Formats: sequence, C-alpha cells, structure tokens
Amino acid sequence: MESSQSKRSASFSEQTSHPLSEKDMEELQSTLPPDKKLKAGREYIWNRKSKRKAEYWKYYLEYVENGKLRAECKFCPKTFAADGNLNGSKNVKNHAESCLGNPINIEKEKGKEKQTKLYFDQEHESSELKCGSRIINLNDVREALIHMIIVDELPFKHVEKPGFRHFVQVACPQFHIPSRVTIARDCLKLYYSEKEKLREMFKTCQRISVTTDTWTSIQRINYMCLTAHSIDNDWKLNKKIINFCPISSHKGEAIGKAVEACLEYWGIDDKLFTVTVDNASSNDVACAHLSRMVRRTGCINDGKNLHVRCIAHIINLIVWDGIREHGVCIDRVRNAVKYVKNSPARILRFKDLVQKANIDSKSSLSFDVPTRWNSTYIMLETALKFRRVFSGLSLPDGEDLNDNERPPEPEDWEKVERLVLFLEGFYLLTKRISGSHYVTANKGLGEIASMYDMLNNWEQSEDLNFQAMAIAMKKKFDKYWGDVDKMNKFIYVALLLDPHSKMVIVELTLTDMYGPEKGTKLANDVKEFAYSLFEEYRKMYATSNIPDCGDNMSMDIDNSKGVGSDYVRKLKERAKRLKGTSGYAISELDRYLNDQLGPEEEEQDALTWWGKNGQRYVILNRMARDILAIPLSTVASESAFSTGGRTLDPFRSSLTPKMVQALLCTQDWLRAKEVPIVDVEENLKELEEIEKEVQRGESNDVDDEVVFVDSLV
Repeated sequence: MESSQSKRSASFSEQTSHPLSEKDMEELQSTLPPDKKLKAGREYIWNRKSKRKAEYWKYYLEYVENGKLRAECKFCPKTFAADGNLNGSKNVKNHAESCLGNPINIEKEKGKEKQTKLYFDQEHESSELKCGSRIINLNDVREALIHMIIVDELPFKHVEKPGFRHFVQVACPQFHIPSRVTIARDCLKLYYSEKEKLREMFKTCQRISVTTDTWTSIQRINYMCLTAHSIDNDWKLNKKIINFCPISSHKGEAIGKAVEACLEYWGIDDKLFTVTVDNASSNDVACAHLSRMVRRTGCINDGKNLHVRCIAHIINLIVWDGIREHGVCIDRVRNAVKYVKNSPARILRFKDLVQKANIDSKSSLSFDVPTRWNSTYIMLETALKFRRVFSGLSLPDGEDLNDNERPPEPEDWEKVERLVLFLEGFYLLTKRISGSHYVTANKGLGEIASMYDMLNNWEQSEDLNFQAMAIAMKKKFDKYWGDVDKMNKFIYVALLLDPHSKMVIVELTLTDMYGPEKGTKLANDVKEFAYSLFEEYRKMYATSNIPDCGDNMSMDIDNSKGVGSDYVRKLKERAKRLKGTSGYAISELDRYLNDQLGPEEEEQDALTWWGKNGQRYVILNRMARDILAIPLSTVASESAFSTGGRTLDPFRSSLTPKMVQALLCTQDWLRAKEVPIVDVEENLKELEEIEKEVQRGESNDVDDEVVFVDSLV
C-alpha cells in the first residue's frame, strides 16, 4: 500500500514539471495579504486540491529551491523545509501558531493578551479601503473601558448591561468583560496611579495657588473641593482637582484645617501662594488660618496677599443689587416661561406659533436659578426672541393674581430688552474671568475698570429705573473695590507683568477709576510694591540664576600689570559684593518695563510671550510664573460640584466618599481639556430635524412605524 508521504512526493514531482501560468500566479497572489508579494524568480507550485490535511498549511506557499520543497509563510518572510519524505511539520505548525502577522493568531502571555487583527482604513475622498494588520492588546482595551467609565461618568454596572455586552461581543469578541466589582477596583487603582504622577509633577512646581469651595451632596455629606493652579517650566497652565473630600462643617476653622491637611498630604504646604474663595465670612476665618500656616512653612510677602476674593462672586452680588429694581417684569417673564414649559401641549402650541411667526432661532426656553443672575439673563435673553409668540398664547390672567404674576405687557418687554442689553456686558465679563484653562490674573484690573465704566455710563441714563439700578450697583461696587486697599495687590502686579500692558496700562486704568491725582499716587504705590516683591524673589533665586558679571568685567584686565592693578582688583571685589543686591539686580525689572514689543509679539498671549522671552529675565520670570497662575474665580472648584451631582445621583447615592473622590479627581486628571456637558434641551431642535430626515428617507420604501405622541396632541 502506498504511503501518504510517497503520494506527496509523487505529487511534488508532477507539479515541478509544469511551471505556473500567469493566470495561476495571479490567483496565487490573490490569496496573500495586500502587503505580501510573490518573490520574483522563485519557483512556486500550487495544487488547488492539496493532499495536506492539516489546517495550518493554508497559511503557507510552497516552492522549489535547489530541487527541494520548501514552505513560505504568507504573513512574514520566514521559510521552512517542507519535503514530506525528509522533514517533519513541527516547525511549520509552531510558526503558524506564533506568527504575529497572522490575522487569526492569538498569543497569550502572563498579564498580557495580544491578538493581531486585520483593519481597513478608508482613504480620504475615496471609497477604497486600505488593508493592514495590527496587534490588539486586550489590556489596552480594558484600560480604555476604565477611562470611559470615569470620564463619561458611567455607573460601574454599565458593564453588565445587555446592550454594552452585545456591543463588545460584536466589536471585540475576545475581550472578557470585567464585573462591576472589578471595574470599581480598577478605577481605584487608576486613581492611585495618576495620583503618584501628579505628586511627582508637584515636586517640580515653584508655587501653587488654590481655589476651594464646599457643597452638600444628596447623601447630606459636606464635601470640600480643592483645586491647584500652577504654571510649569514650559509655561503651560495646569489646573488639577487634588481633593474632593468630606468635611465636618462649613465653618471657617474646619475649612482652614481641611485645606492645610490636604496640602500637607500632597507635600505642597510650603508652596502655597494664594487662596481664591468666595465672600462668605467663614472663608475669611479659613484664610486667616492658612496665613498663619504659610508664615510657618515659608511664603511670599509674609502671606499678606494670600486671600483672593472671587471676582465672579462679587459681580453676582453687585448685579443682584441692581436687578431688584426690575423684579416685577422679571417675575412676569419667568411665570410665562413656566406656564409654557409645564405642559407638553403648550410646548407644542408654542412651537407651532414659532413656525408661523417665522422666527429662526435654535434657542429653547429655559428656567433660571434664582441665586444665579447669569441664568436669569439667559432666560430673559431667550424669552425676548419669542416675545411675539408669548402674545399669541392665552397666559393666565385675572384679578386674583398678584401684580408680578400677570402676563408680560409691552412695557415689560421693553424693560426686559434694555435689561438684557445692560446685563450682557456683565455676563460676558463674568465668562472672561471665570476660565480655568487660560490665565485670568492679568485680566482682573482691566475687567474691574470696565465694570466701573459701564456703571458710570448707566448712571447718566435718561431712564430713571436704570439710573437707579446703576446707582445701587455702584454702591456695592465701592464696598468691594472702591478702596484700593481692599483689593489684593497681586491683581495690579499681574497686569504689570502682562507684556502687552506693563506700567502704562496700570497707570491709565487707575487714573480712569480714581482720578488723575489719586490714580497717579496709586500707580506709584503699585510700582513700589512690584519692586519690593521683585527684591524678595531676587533674594531667593539670585545666587543660582544671575550670571556672574564680575567675571565678565575681568576679561582683559586679569593679566594686566602695572599702575592701577590694585584699583581694578578692588573694583572687581566691589562688583562681586554688588552682584545680586537690589541696586544691581533691580535693573532687570526696569529693563522689562522699558522694553518694547515687536510687531510679531503683539499677537502672543502672556504665557506664550514669557515662554519665549523668560530667559532674558531670570528673576522676573519666576515672579511672573507665580502671579499669572492666580485664579480670579472659584469656578474651577464649583464646576466639580456639577460633576459631583451627576456622579451622586439618586441611583448612585451609595458611593463612599473615598470612591467619589477617586472618580471626580481622576476624571479631572484624565481630561486633557474642558469637556462641555451636553444640554439635551439645547439639542431638541437638532434632534427633531434628524427625526424628520429619517422619516423622509424611509417614506419612499415603507410606511412609518413610529407614532410620535406630539402628532396626537
């Protein structure tokens, strides 16, 4: 009986006597990956009915070399002896199971799972697909899952939902979905890992400014958020939430001790520069406690300017004192908005009237938050666009209603129109100084002066109501900013350290606010304070940074002999003693104030300019790095409470405080930049347009299967 090896040998000899035709070569090429080509000059053989039964042989090409049969891997350059009479198939089999180019190969190692997959990239502006291969690391998939859970604020049990499991089964069937307990554990591990990275970053920081605020969760637990702000050696502004922890109470002493404990835990208690808080009296007590701390650990200016009051909070207080004069018209518009939004049928009627009135606006009616005037501004600004529509609705009216509950009248809309115009400037001002991803310290004095100018203009208004509103707001303005001593002096120096402003803009701003005589005096005080601050920085950093000019002076005189050499030597010694003293080093600040910007520098922001020119001012650039990093509002900390409210919703209120801190802090660290929260109401119109497009696209083929409730109202 003829053996299988003999059959293969006979088959081999038959094939070698018949070279492959051009058509056969094309068919053989079609069995290879796109990046694999048949080698020119190689004598390939191909039997469509091969007698090789093992599955792995389909991953090889067979060819003849020096009269011997060999096998070439379809996915890599490796070749093997393949004569059945002389060679075994162990090497061929082992390679088929380990070749990283094979699209169905899976290599499993301890702690690491890899799989090579074919992928297709579509060329731009083309329908052609480019095929390739890559290794899928299942650990990377798991890390991406943890990233998604944290950044997208998803519950841990999201991984156990059938929809998600179905998606993973289709997208990556080899991935084993962890349980919710494992996900929670992985989130904590990532938190600790990222925390160590942040701790290392803080070691390289020069000084750190912080913002803090408190919040009571749905669990009735008091939380304190602490956010650190700093500028690194590359002149990039960093904003990191470093603590979101329970606190015993909202009292000042408790807040101060909690902040101190957090700073000590991170090892940055000796780097604290400023603390930005709102105007609650408890924060005055907290800042007094922290001032005592920094005087022990080391600080700038003896901690006298540690406390920075949140400008956004002061603006909130000022504006509320003004809009109380228009309480009736605001209440009437608010009640009209509530009447429409409290009924689906009224909303539908409102939409119909908007279409009939040909009002092209993507805005939707919104409620305001009584304690947030900016939300009141948005409500009024949006409602004003639909004033004609409100007049077409049957709003409730009657003698039993209070005056502020009646429908808005034409004169009410006129007042609202002027009120929106009045508030727009304050709204935009608040947005500008509330950013946490760009420096705001250099904008503070200019924005305060801008508000002062707006109030002065409205005080001259012919409308007595708005005149009274401006006067009321001016009184509140003077309470906080009327006296220069009530403002943190770092705000003045920050404007001076803006290369586009310097001392000229500081002096002009103060002159406009306080008059020529007092303004000039205040400008001189600011300049004197800047020099004293610079002197303090010089004492800290001069030794290691200022070049030794005494050595430069001795270039050609060291070897000089004769008359006067003793004098030159004494001159050098005096120069060395002067090096680093105020009389010598203060010229760096003078040089900065006198230097002019070039045309290409006019378009650069403050951080970019300092990043490119800081090496020219070795002491001043350290001072600028600390002062420009000061945040002027507590928005960075307050925004964390919005995230906290979503994380601790009624369905996840059982999360422990430690887990809450891990999720919120890690989310902040992972996000490269601010990610806006999607407002569903703002996208209703867009969603409705999508529904209409889908209906129009399918109406030619099938009847509508979805019944929209709105169509039945």
